[in-house]
Amino acid sequence: MTLTIPKFRFLFSLPCAVTLVACAPMTVPPKAEYPVGRSRLVLPAGAWQDLGATDVALPLLPGPGTTVPLQTRAVGLRGAQGEWLAVLRVQTNRSGDIPRSVLWSGYCPQQKDVIVDDAAASSPVRADCLRFKRWASTAQWLDKNHPEMVTWLDGRQITLKQPYSYFSYRYATEGGALVQLDGLADHRLLRPKTQNNEEFLTAGRPAQTWGENLAQAARLSVGMVDGFLAIPPFPFPAPVSTP
Repeated sequence: MTLTIPKFRFLFSLPCAVTLVACAPMTVPPKAEYPVGRSRLVLPAGAWQDLGATDVALPLLPGPGTTVPLQTRAVGLRGAQGEWLAVLRVQTNRSGDIPRSVLWSGYCPQQKDVIVDDAAASSPVRADCLRFKRWASTAQWLDKNHPEMVTWLDGRQITLKQPYSYFSYRYATEGGALVQLDGLADHRLLRPKTQNNEEFLTAGRPAQTWGENLAQAARLSVGMVDGFLAIPPFPFPAPVSTP
């Protein structure tokens, strides 16, 4: 009788000395993982840095007297020369034990030169709003539209020196779940290099797909027991040097 061992189990269960195959060291940096509220934030491979967590109590509607405890955690991605390539802030409710139904503002207005996807159609009881500004580093756009983020960045001496995009996503349910993400990302992480007009016209598609994947990851995290929230990898790898 011939004993048949499944191929993949054999390859992955035996030590390197037995298989006579050299064990190469891992070349991909391990994923970073941080708690934030009721969620488990998992970041794609890269030189991420924890920028700390803060707590806040959000008043519930309708009626006074009840609040939802929230937590925000911020992380930043550095490049090969230590430069900032991306900043991400994630906010979620600290627990899933909400005393009653919650009325969230589904306010998700359209805005000039900003890609806006209001999947909740301005619902009064839930929010599902994805916003993306491709050229957020021009004409003081961030200062005019998100001064709180500018103050936050200045307080931590964080500056993205290359052109960058702004993104935000807000997802909230009547049951009280909330996931809010906002941040900045270097264009080189989101847009390919272009050499002609046709390539330039389609250069924004990878970033749009990434934003949609980010929103989907946030939605899925609400249904996870541990709040597993996996940030999708950027479409393009971090540059090896700053030009």
